[in-house]
Amino acid sequence: MDVLLPFRWIYRGLVWFANSPRTLIASYLLMIVVAGVIYSQVEHKNAADSVWWAVVTASTVGYGDISPTTFAGRFLAALLISTMVLLVIPLITAHFASRLIVDDDAFEHAEQEELKADVRRLRALVEEMAARQGIEVPESPRPEPLNAPGSAVPVWERSTRPGRPRRRR
Repeated sequence: MDVLLPFRWIYRGLVWFANSPRTLIASYLLMIVVAGVIYSQVEHKNAADSVWWAVVTASTVGYGDISPTTFAGRFLAALLISTMVLLVIPLITAHFASRLIVDDDAFEHAEQEELKADVRRLRALVEEMAARQGIEVPESPRPEPLNAPGSAVPVWERSTRPGRPRRRR
């Protein structure tokens, strides 16, 4: 039995939530409504006030116009705030941050493979033409990766991905 299996499921669920804006919004709204319904039952408040309390509490604004008086209501508030601060807000932030930092100029995998194939065909063509002319084509030296330890490139200019220099802004 794999002890880490539940954590893997949780991780996969979080990744699924983080990559789906609709799911994030739907889960936020569902959480507000469920917390509002539970609050109205526990604190004996009307539905509109309870949903208002859930929105204010989830956003961590906490106006204080409506606040829990029972242990169950306070526990619900703590759970709602913790879930928002530790889970929902970071997932929303991560989703939008990942959309902002996508490099639109980056080659897709298929484009990279096509370029590599083109370079191989060009190299073969050059070697064939050189052989016809009786010219020896030297082997191309393998360049040292920019992010290799001990490379002459300063640390701040080293690429985070092998073989790809970091763009200056």
